[in-house]
Amino acid sequence: MPEIVDMLRTLVSPDRIVTDPDVISSYAHDEAAWAPYGTAAVLVRAGSTDDVRNVVAACAERGVPIVPRGAGTGVVGGANALDGCVLLSLEAMDDIIEINTEERLAVVQPGVVNDTLRLACAERGLWYPPDPSSAPWSTIGGNVATNAGGLCCVKYGVTRDYVLAVEAVVGRGEVVRLGRRTAKGVAGYDLCGLMVGSEGTLGVITEVTVRLRGARSPERTVVGYFDTLRDAGAAVSGVTAAGIVPSALELMDRHVLEAVDAWRNMGLSADANVLLLGRTDLPGEAGEAEADAMVRLFEEAGATWAARSSDEAEAESLFSARKLSHPALERLGDLLTEDVCVPRGLLPEMLTRVEAAAARHDVHIANVAHAGDGNLHPVIITPKGDDDARGRAERAFDQIIADAIALGGTVAGEHGIGLIKRRGLRDELDPAVMAMHHAVKNALDPAGIFNPGKVVGTP
Repeated sequence: MPEIVDMLRTLVSPDRIVTDPDVISSYAHDEAAWAPYGTAAVLVRAGSTDDVRNVVAACAERGVPIVPRGAGTGVVGGANALDGCVLLSLEAMDDIIEINTEERLAVVQPGVVNDTLRLACAERGLWYPPDPSSAPWSTIGGNVATNAGGLCCVKYGVTRDYVLAVEAVVGRGEVVRLGRRTAKGVAGYDLCGLMVGSEGTLGVITEVTVRLRGARSPERTVVGYFDTLRDAGAAVSGVTAAGIVPSALELMDRHVLEAVDAWRNMGLSADANVLLLGRTDLPGEAGEAEADAMVRLFEEAGATWAARSSDEAEAESLFSARKLSHPALERLGDLLTEDVCVPRGLLPEMLTRVEAAAARHDVHIANVAHAGDGNLHPVIITPKGDDDARGRAERAFDQIIADAIALGGTVAGEHGIGLIKRRGLRDELDPAVMAMHHAVKNALDPAGIFNPGKVVGTP
């Protein structure tokens, strides 16, 4: 048994230490099917900040890597184990500490599930906007670590826009509080913002204070059917050019619609090659006008059919289908999920390039996108165990990243970098900027223990 395990048993309650290889293996990786992972020495299910502090201090003293993780819903290998590491699970730290209706903020532990927080806020007439498709399972800690987005990001922003403060264990075991509870504040560098999206490479977040909004008006849904991805992309560009900021604007192609139909028999693929779903949450006549304008813009872009949904249950089922897209596609084979983001006006061009990459490398790509903010999630599907198809898929993956960068886009809109996007990050950032990243990493992680090898890798 490694020395670190014996040491941890003296620092953390024994019932929080797991050495069973079968249990440890179930925590060894996230949903990135092709990202490598190793064999951890031990799993610690932390129950408090003190547990985390003790683990960090012990690992820093001995140079043992720590891999923090939440629910493991990521798709870039950010929570994957390293050989001999301590897997530090935050899932048991799941208390909602405070929901403050006057200040419109909530204080939560990192293991709180996104939808659990959203429901608790809704019961008090408040709203926590970030809504990744994994919201029923993903945790706030994981959302903060990856700066997760979601369907309503086009209008309301991503997780970073709602994180006011964090408590974190950093360095060699120091517990720090970063950020503020006030509506405004510019005291010092934005170290809280730096922790958001750092994927556990700068410390372990043990508490999060998030900004809340008031409950919003009921949404109106607009549906458009298109024959081609380019036409659907042109509709998105038209909405943007018209100055409309929808509360959601989502795209699914035929491959996604057929996968959802095969799983849930929703009848989505009968009439459309591409489905575009728009929403507006403006109240009253303004919302009516915005919904009508989206219908008109869909039609002008070449929609074969476009209309406002008059059935709320039907509208909800369509957006449920959007959130079911990834698990539906998982039934078809191994998935390699992209997360590129391009300027919204170039969405038609990027969608065309994705189709070209599929043809060039002879792979099956299903397209789903947060189209309203130019964030595409092409999903490359290969038969399980087919190494030749996997090689072609990896080449298509790299081609899509290169095309996004060439169009002035970014390699990661909301999923993070983890392991599988490190090369793309190096291609996107200037060497001097990469050096700045390494300098920050080395300064805040002097022992080199926090999720080493992820995001920026090693200099």
